[in-house]
Amino acid sequence: MKAHVNKTLENAREYTLQVAAAMPESGYGFKPVDEVWTFNELLHHIGYGIYWWEENYIRQQSSEWEPPAVTAGKQAVTDYLEKAFADLEKSVTQLKEGSPAMEGFFATMDHITHHRGQATVYLRCKGITPPAYNY
Repeated sequence: MKAHVNKTLENAREYTLQVAAAMPESGYGFKPVDEVWTFNELLHHIGYGIYWWEENYIRQQSSEWEPPAVTAGKQAVTDYLEKAFADLEKSVTQLKEGSPAMEGFFATMDHITHHRGQATVYLRCKGITPPAYNY
């Protein structure tokens, strides 16, 4: 199971960063309609979500939902995502098979997938073909 978890995490990291890379810097302020986040804000939310879900459901340390100021720009958001995934990997490698915290890992992956799917729609709205999904 541990190899499957590591592969799942690496695939999520790689694909999320590919989606982030596909949008040009000029598109990071884009949002399809006024009621939703910009592409930049959406990716930042994925990064913060990784931290929050990891803290609450993997490390099981209760914390409030208090997102920091949104990172601005393609490089800053990409760096934020890379660090969030690296920190998540550190926590996941310490989990034991059958640990209740494993459910937290899968919930974190679900949150990433949900919002990354939205990000691929943003790409399509800009006429950009999203990277091929990998699993």
